Amino acid sequence: MSGNSSLENNSVNLVGKVISSPEFSHEVYGEGFYIVYIQVPRLSANYDNIPVMFSERLVSPDSIDETHYLIIEGQFRSYNNFNSNSGHKLMLTVFAREIEISEEEVTNKNPNQICLNGFVCRKPMYRTTPFGREIADILLAVNRAYNKSDYIPCIAWGRNARFAGNFEIGDNIRIWGRIQSRTYQKKISEDETEERVAYEISVSKMEAVKENNNKKE
Repeated sequence: MSGNSSLENNSVNLVGKVISSPEFSHEVYGEGFYIVYIQVPRLSANYDNIPVMFSERLVSPDSIDETHYLIIEGQFRSYNNFNSNSGHKLMLTVFAREIEISEEEVTNKNPNQICLNGFVCRKPMYRTTPFGREIADILLAVNRAYNKSDYIPCIAWGRNARFAGNFEIGDNIRIWGRIQSRTYQKKISEDETEERVAYEISVSKMEAVKENNNKKE
């Protein structure tokens, strides 16, 4: 039962173009896992470059190359990656449960969809940008099988941001949106910066799961 409920809590559908050769990530009980990056179009002319992790038992890494398009069903997951230079770092990736490889470009009306059901684990930060846009940052803990959780940063705008500003730690919420990639400059030292990529959910719709929250309407 826990496997089914975790699928309902965390569901991703992506369609995109392969932009990197699969690279070995790690091995668990003799099963190899690889990461490939795909370029997923936005409604605008921009793209999101999203990492996808898959098992060699799902599809052979040799069967994926940069001329292909991938249709993916899976989950958005987080894990701690330890680096001797930067310490523990939260890594985010799409974990593929199904992959379809296409040699032709796949056009999809909505190539980037995610639905999450989780718990607020940090008081959302509501603020207004210098240009007057309302924005709120939400960190969501989404339960996974075997008593694990994924910690997923989400960003809401406008009335969704105002709504999110009322959430408290522990509130159960459901969100719909898309995975986006964003580059930023990380200061390494006094005279050195490094370009990094952050991944987050851009929220298009959200709701409180009232039966699991203690608030009175």
